[in-house]
Amino acid sequence: MSAEPSPVDSPVRRLLADFSLEMTGKDIPGLQEAKNSIPPGTRINVTFLGNEDLPMRVAAARAVRELGFAPVPHVSARRLASEAEFEEFLEALKAQAAATDLFAVGGDPAEPMGPYPDSLSLIRSGLLERHGFGHVSISGYPEGHPDIDDATLWRALEDKNAALRERGLEGTIITQFGFDTEPVLAWLAEARRRGVDYPVRIGVPGPAGIRRLLSFAKRFGVASSAGIAQKYGFSLANLLGTAGPDRFIKDLAAELDPDVHGEVRLHFYTFGGLLATADWIGDFLRRTP
Repeated sequence: MSAEPSPVDSPVRRLLADFSLEMTGKDIPGLQEAKNSIPPGTRINVTFLGNEDLPMRVAAARAVRELGFAPVPHVSARRLASEAEFEEFLEALKAQAAATDLFAVGGDPAEPMGPYPDSLSLIRSGLLERHGFGHVSISGYPEGHPDIDDATLWRALEDKNAALRERGLEGTIITQFGFDTEPVLAWLAEARRRGVDYPVRIGVPGPAGIRRLLSFAKRFGVASSAGIAQKYGFSLANLLGTAGPDRFIKDLAAELDPDVHGEVRLHFYTFGGLLATADWIGDFLRRTP
């Protein structure tokens, strides 16, 4: 008779191994507060928001490195005014944060501020590998995008997957967060069927106030019907209190099949703060077999 699998080998623990986190350029104090709750070497994404500037983004990436974690700075294609600005950013990240990973996104502006209309144009520019960035993360949208049709999203994902391969770059797909595992599992299976085989980090909202979670869900076009909310673990009729992704992670871990869904990890959006998210993960692992 074979031995029972150890807790270390449980589906939930395998899924939570090597999780990643996200912070903004203004979150350095929060990162310092949470540093002892985050495993050394954890990948921490640093956003590229409109209310941040280059020094702020670089300082945040530098803080990630100095505290013993791996910075994954975002770069928003449509927010770059010129090739020179892109190169300045890459050079600063290398010099000050020793960054080798980067998350390329299209960004929010309806019209590009410079020569880069989308993340594919960043990949094809050749500047990433020229400046020593060998690993590029790209976006995935299991529930679609409020402003982009599904056919366009799939074509963009396939094109970026191919472009990374052609340029010899390692890649990861980081998805938008959601409350329902069903579209995530279906999207993963379809991505693999289309030959998109890079590892995927499924976006998960860290514990946060229910009103705050729903506000972000509305902003990003994430489904949050009464049935989905109940399945996730909260009620739309009672918006007080906080909610964590306990059920989502357990359900996802139980349904994942490596032969169908490929390599999958988790990426936490820290809507409730870095410390609250890191502490929740630690507590969840302690109480989950």
